[in-house]
Amino acid sequence: MISRYRRRMLAAGLALPFAPHALAQSCARTLEQTEGPFFKTSTPLRSSLLEKDSRTRLVVSGQVLSARCQPVANALLEFWHADEFGEYDNKGYRYRGHQHADAQGRYRLETILPAEYPGRARHIHVKVQAPGRRVLTSQLYFPNQPGNRRDGIYRAELEMKLAKPGEGVFDFVVDA
Repeated sequence: MISRYRRRMLAAGLALPFAPHALAQSCARTLEQTEGPFFKTSTPLRSSLLEKDSRTRLVVSGQVLSARCQPVANALLEFWHADEFGEYDNKGYRYRGHQHADAQGRYRLETILPAEYPGRARHIHVKVQAPGRRVLTSQLYFPNQPGNRRDGIYRAELEMKLAKPGEGVFDFVVDA
């Protein structure tokens, strides 16, 4: 979605100030959602949540951006989700972990396609925090899933874009 300001500048033939993803999104703050009952602190630092027996692999990537569409370096991202059977590991850290975005705000998570937790759409929980700022808690959803229609928490704005099978893309916009 292109902002009215950018649309007017483009129509007038004026140069736009460079900002990553400026034409791809409005840089509105990512919608907050509940962390749910299964959040755990002290997750391991890792960009791959894959286990030796993991099936149906998924890569989720994107950027952490400010409301001015500027990359947020070193943002903290925490991810957790259900396993292949729709269950959360509440004893250990299976399918849980955290990482830091790079200097350009980029992140990349290797994991699995989580199964639906009973009563919910297929989703991945996330907390994102720019250094020294407040935490954004949200959830990522998958497009064209039957569970989306029946999940009262689901929001289309939080759907990942599927670049190709097994690859989801989502940019987070946080207070920075």
